[in-house]
Amino acid sequence: MAPVDASNAVELGEAMIGTLYGVGLGPGDPELLTLKAHRLICAAKTIAYPAAVGTPSFARHIASQFIAEGTCEIPIEMPMKVERFPAKEIYDQAAETISKKLAAGEDVVVLCEGDPFVYGSFMYLYERLQGEFPCVVVPGVSSINACSAALGRPLAARNEVITIIPGPLEDEQLERRIEQSDAFVIMKVGRHLPRVKALLDKMGLLGAAGYVERATLPEMVVARLADYPNETAPYFSMIIVYKGEEAWTLHPQS
Repeated sequence: MAPVDASNAVELGEAMIGTLYGVGLGPGDPELLTLKAHRLICAAKTIAYPAAVGTPSFARHIASQFIAEGTCEIPIEMPMKVERFPAKEIYDQAAETISKKLAAGEDVVVLCEGDPFVYGSFMYLYERLQGEFPCVVVPGVSSINACSAALGRPLAARNEVITIIPGPLEDEQLERRIEQSDAFVIMKVGRHLPRVKALLDKMGLLGAAGYVERATLPEMVVARLADYPNETAPYFSMIIVYKGEEAWTLHPQS
């Protein structure tokens, strides 16, 4: 269905139904919100957002200054686990709660860290609701771009291949993906840092690897991976390696 303004419901027959918006917030700096994201959040009467159980929502934190007083909030709390359950059940419940708002003619803005369709939880709500309600996806600035900027080194050029790799992959899969690419990004580093670092060292790529955690935030850390002393990394961390033909070097920004 065609995108509509956040202030208007969509008329289907005699019923008025709301529109679901998946709004990308970017990597963390509120100034990296798009103008469209800002407009939708400011106008929203109902927002939803992911939150790990027992911790404040990072997505809500990014957008907090733009959320109007009295806005209805729907936190989607879930444990950070690999398994599809109980996460599947949580998305089912969240979709049911949101669907009631949409069916009543209310628009719902779902806040999404980074981009809604790049490892974003919004895709699971979209999957459940897009056939029944109008859905609009608002792209966000990716943390990949933010980390590349922080490292002061381009990602790729001309016909070079860049690959996005999840850190939890087994070493054999990681190595195969790395060998096939001119540049690559390893996300979801966390507790896998020592293993990934050792693999890059074995492949002779450690010196070319840049490391960024909490990109664009005041507590951001930017370093050459070889110089990073910790044995684990936070969830919001990333490794970027360029092994193409350009003579680019790392110029970490503070």
